[in-house]
Amino acid sequence: MGRSLALIVVALLATGCATRASYHRLTADVAALRGEVTDLRQAQEAAARDVARTAAEARGLEGRITQVSGAQAASASELTTLRERVETAEAGLREARAQAVAATPAPVTPPAPRPVAPSPPAPRAITPAPADRPREMPSREGAEPTYQAALAAFRAREYGQAVLDFADFMAKYPRHPLVANAQYWIGEAYYVQRDYRQAMKEFQKVLDVAPESPKVPDALLKVGLCYRNLRDESRARQTWDRVVKDYPKSQAAPHAQALMRGKAAAAR
Repeated sequence: MGRSLALIVVALLATGCATRASYHRLTADVAALRGEVTDLRQAQEAAARDVARTAAEARGLEGRITQVSGAQAASASELTTLRERVETAEAGLREARAQAVAATPAPVTPPAPRPVAPSPPAPRAITPAPADRPREMPSREGAEPTYQAALAAFRAREYGQAVLDFADFMAKYPRHPLVANAQYWIGEAYYVQRDYRQAMKEFQKVLDVAPESPKVPDALLKVGLCYRNLRDESRARQTWDRVVKDYPKSQAAPHAQALMRGKAAAAR
């Protein structure tokens, strides 16, 4: 537009039709138009900068939202683990009470003694050598109190003592139904202390001591969390994928899916 006005001014001067006053007025108009063009260009550049800054802030906000979603999924998994702890403790307490009631003997009135004829002396018993003496297994009635004592130590945050007590329980009662639970709590004791490498080893032992136990998918879920805390995301996802495929009906399966979805969303 400024160039067109300049051409008009030149044309008028060439034909001799323009006066000095009109020339100055046209020159002022051209300068004003150039100023307006400059202002418009600066406003356009400022608007472009604002748009770029707003887009960057939106991308940052989206990333934050995905991070919060992943953290929420992890929190849901931890909450489920805590609920399972409470359920396991309550089940153990109920079983211990039932066994205590069943083990209480009913009062029996002893029969009146009757005279017995003296019998010949019995042959002297021969005590076997220590090597031939059969190994005495601990009574199963003491299993529940031993397990509950270990669980109480864990709840009191005496994790070192809890590990020792659970290990003692497993050594005394290797075929007890709660062996898998005891091994799981040993892994949990290391996990809450952030010793993720040792915790992962202990959780994996659940598969060795009781491969058919319902605690196996829970232990695998925690193995995946150990890998994630050790920043090995690939193995974490492989472990959770195993939970989903091999134990689809377990309570750990949906939590494994949520953990994988949360991390995938954060990566986008």
